[in-house]
Amino acid sequence: MANTYSQLYVQIVFAVKGRENLISKKWKDEIYKYITGIITNQKQKLIAINGMPDHIHILVGIKPNVSISDLVRDIKSSSSKFINEQKWINGKFEWQTGFGAFSYSHSQLTPVIKYIENQEEHHKTKTFKEEYIAFLKLFNIDSKNEYLFDDV
Repeated sequence: MANTYSQLYVQIVFAVKGRENLISKKWKDEIYKYITGIITNQKQKLIAINGMPDHIHILVGIKPNVSISDLVRDIKSSSSKFINEQKWINGKFEWQTGFGAFSYSHSQLTPVIKYIENQEEHHKTKTFKEEYIAFLKLFNIDSKNEYLFDDV
């Protein structure tokens, strides 16, 4: 029987609930390691991960046997539970409902990786909302502003 071969690359972007600045520099590496473990345990390939205090970017090589929605659901639910167990913030940590998923070819990986790695520099001139809307326009995704963000 023939095998299935694929090469699917997806950048996943999602925000902290209310886009609050809750991802502290003190523990962001720990949460990134935890998310890496979730992705690896699902037999997917983490390529890059980084973000800002209010959102996160994850570039994964994804196999066709997993749904992106299921992967993101598992990342968000497990990582929020982990953050709450660590008691890194006062109150309850939650990720915002929804996410963005943007696909790339193999030849586009290097600039996408650099983009993710340079989030701090990039966000000196652009807010997360501006960045996210730019992604939607770049990928020709129809959206309605009232459904994009749950603001604080």
